[in-house]
This record gives sequence, C-alpha cells and structure tokens, in this order.
Amino acid sequence: MFLDVRVSGGQVNITLRGKIYVDEATIIREKLFPYLDRGCKQFVFNLRDVDYIDSSGLGVLVALQKRAHSNGGEVVIKGLQGDVKELFELTRLTNVFEIQP
Repeated sequence: MFLDVRVSGGQVNITLRGKIYVDEATIIREKLFPYLDRGCKQFVFNLRDVDYIDSSGLGVLVALQKRAHSNGGEVVIKGLQGDVKELFELTRLTNVFEIQP
C-alpha cells in the first residue's frame, strides 16, 4: 500500500494505492486520527488506484467519518472505480460519504 498525506489549511488530502487489509488499515488509523486532534475537519481520500479494501479498511474510513462529522467536518471519497466502487455501493457507504468522481 502507498499512503501520501498532504495538509492544506484544515483539509487533509490522502492518496492511497494498492490493497488495504487489516495491517494497512491500522497504519491509516495511526497516521490520520492525530489530525483530528490537531483540529483538522476535512479529509479527502483519493482511492483511484486502490485495487481492494477489506472490512477493516472500510471500518477505519467510517470511524474517521464519525469523528470528523462530530467535529463539524466530513470525509470525501474521490476516484472510486471497479470492485472498490461496487463494494461502496453494495455496503451503501455511498450514503455515508460524499462521493466525488
């Protein structure tokens, strides 16, 4: 998995690539949750190059969304494609997150 985090103002832009399993989900949680404590509210994920994400990866995104939302922010998901897009639709996470092309 490739993880790139860039912060601009209060917005955290995250680019992920590859496959996201339990170990990667733990890394994502460890890297991103501290930004909530620093006052960041807006998280924008580019998942264009994510080939697979398991339930633990989805769980981290949902947990981040809940915390961001309780602080007046949100998580935006961009670039969903293929199987990952189908998974978001099947699990109805398209109703939880703002989805952008």
